[in-house]
Amino acid sequence: MTGERVAGVVLAAGLSTRMGRNKMLLRIGSRSLVRRAVETALSARLDPVLVVVGHERERVEAELHGLSCTAVHNPEYAAGMNTSLRAGVRALAEDVQGAVVLLGDMPLVDATMVRTLVDSFRREQPPLVISTYDGVVAPPILYGRALFEELRALDAEACGKSVVRRHRAEAAELRWPKEALSDLDAPEDLERVRARLEAA
Repeated sequence: MTGERVAGVVLAAGLSTRMGRNKMLLRIGSRSLVRRAVETALSARLDPVLVVVGHERERVEAELHGLSCTAVHNPEYAAGMNTSLRAGVRALAEDVQGAVVLLGDMPLVDATMVRTLVDSFRREQPPLVISTYDGVVAPPILYGRALFEELRALDAEACGKSVVRRHRAEAAELRWPKEALSDLDAPEDLERVRARLEAA
């Protein structure tokens, strides 16, 4: 099972309430967080790469200039991340066999990590491949086509984690250091990760 298309779905539509400003537009070095996330997906050879946008969509889309990706507008973004996940999966073509869901605010997730998820999916053929640290599930997560209908049917109260819970016994699991799966919720998180990446 080596020829399936595995897409990337980058969630970049949220309000960033805790950060106090749009996280997708924050920069580490010369690149915004959303551009970093999309470049990671492209470097991992995900095809196609969809970017779900909502809050300040024009500014976020401007950060994607020159990248081979497609913006998907989620008009319901204020209702929560589950609406962006649903919008992204609904936009996938019929010949896509899996989709890696990435968050725009996890800059320590790199292309090697994403490729490891894809390789596990193609090798083991599970319905999903989850990333974990200390037993906690976190993005990136690869959902196989068998789960797309469940994701497309998510309602306002459900989320991708509910799909993971239902199918965790069947999932392939990849364990990573906690730091690699950290997201940026507060200014101090950004400064910590910025110092690490700019020193690399």
